[in-house]
Amino acid sequence: MKFNKTLLACVPLVAALTSPMLQAAVIDVTIDGSDAIFLAGRTDLTIPAANLPWTGPGDYLIRHGGPTPEEIKETLPPIFAINAGDIIRALDPAVGGVSFFNGVGDPFYGPSGNGLSGSSLTSLGGISGYIGPQGALTGVFLSDAIPSAGAPSTLDFSPLGLGIDFLSLAPEIGQIFYIGDGKTSLDVFQTFLAPTGATRLALGIPDGFGFNGPAGAYDDNDGSYRIRIGINEVPTEVPEPANLVLLLLGLAGIGIGRKLRR
Repeated sequence: MKFNKTLLACVPLVAALTSPMLQAAVIDVTIDGSDAIFLAGRTDLTIPAANLPWTGPGDYLIRHGGPTPEEIKETLPPIFAINAGDIIRALDPAVGGVSFFNGVGDPFYGPSGNGLSGSSLTSLGGISGYIGPQGALTGVFLSDAIPSAGAPSTLDFSPLGLGIDFLSLAPEIGQIFYIGDGKTSLDVFQTFLAPTGATRLALGIPDGFGFNGPAGAYDDNDGSYRIRIGINEVPTEVPEPANLVLLLLGLAGIGIGRKLRR
């Protein structure tokens, strides 16, 4: 018995496109200049009023010694639910600007930050450090636990490390990763894979005095970034699985009919 090769070749593709898909979602997020990525998931901390210093011992963010024109109080970064294995990517390039200096207004940094490197910040609690462009939009995957201890290693997004032009990335839980505007220099949207045990994703900003050393100096930040995040989003140009099955079977039928006529 002979089998039609066209039909057999279609089977793996049909199976892949008709298999159960991960749950998809689209989320619009605004990230303020005060959204400290190092505070992601830290519901165990009390953030003091803007005119008061953080007090230790323990995990805390450093502030200016006196009042700033902005007097910004640090905020917990926005968090949304995800599942292990989810594929995260920007659906539109991130936009907006944040000023990291005393005095409201310019200069503003965009979501990609300032330069290709220049920031090297240490870990806080269970959140890793950050190496890469200054003031860029970043993310961190979290489990259900409060990340109060056991910070993972720090990823290096400087030109000497991973850089910022990677196509995909699979960070560990608690490992800060660079997002920037969400695209490579060739305008390809980057993807981020949620690790085993991940239940949440936080988006925030890494900051510190001179963008180096201990995390902090958020009390003079103003402005915000905005991004549209897709979770397991399938490009709209991909045909629906059912329609694609019919199309492939139809093409296979044409091939069988031609053979019979011959």
